[in-house]
Amino acid sequence: MKGAAAFLLDGLRRAGMDDVVAVQPATGGLAALAGVATRRDAPPVFVKAFAEPPADDVFAAEAEGLTALRERGGMATPEVLLAGRELLVLSVLQPRPSTGDFWERFAHALAHQHLSTVHPRFGWHRDNWLGRRRQHNTWNDDGFAFFAEHRLLRWLGEPRVEAALDAADQAALERLCDRLPDLLPKQPACLTHGDLWTQNLLATPDGRPALIDPAVSYTWAEVDLAHVWTTAPPPEAQRFFAVYAELTSLDRDWPARMPILQLRQHLAVLAQFDNDWGAANLIRATLTPFRTPS
Repeated sequence: MKGAAAFLLDGLRRAGMDDVVAVQPATGGLAALAGVATRRDAPPVFVKAFAEPPADDVFAAEAEGLTALRERGGMATPEVLLAGRELLVLSVLQPRPSTGDFWERFAHALAHQHLSTVHPRFGWHRDNWLGRRRQHNTWNDDGFAFFAEHRLLRWLGEPRVEAALDAADQAALERLCDRLPDLLPKQPACLTHGDLWTQNLLATPDGRPALIDPAVSYTWAEVDLAHVWTTAPPPEAQRFFAVYAELTSLDRDWPARMPILQLRQHLAVLAQFDNDWGAANLIRATLTPFRTPS
């Protein structure tokens, strides 16, 4: 296969962007190829593509998610310039500043998104994508049932998950799902980013927090919080957690819930990548209390 830069350049030219002169590959993403394209007569653009697109709607769903975050949640996102079957083209964002002030601004922005988009049901009007796997979003009035079926048990049929987790692990996950109403507080659904690891937080040219790569749905706000909490946030992010907890009136026990909520993301990583970055071990550790019937 040709290199990422050549692959993306060919895709841009097939899409009619004939003024692109070069593509510099970007680092940090896991599922797709990405880069910044330099153009002769216009500002640079960010381009993203899959070597083998998992479906025709993958970039349309991502573009819709960016629009929802911006228009419904008030969050800054890149401008969508093209969302086709082969590639997604966006305006270019900036690296996030390494300051506590930036993370405090993000706490205000994310709290506003979550508090202003409360929804009576869990799900989304269509399925969308988490990396290279479809995210199931069938509507449900019960948040515990939705999270169990569509965010946890959904991954058990994936070949890499079946290979990594034995029968005892899978039975423990099922027991955990049965006990979710005892383990987590009842919470309303709200608009969530859905894949909010720290690499997906960038900045606008004027320094506002901005989000990329969403897998949106209406579900618990703490799903987003867990993703930030467990994906190596930098030291300056501690201000984010304090401010977000205050703005959303989180109880003091919220950190204890993060491993359970993040099981969904660990399962998704395990399902998609040969190198799971320790996801299988983290899953087993979280499931330890559920290995025997209570």
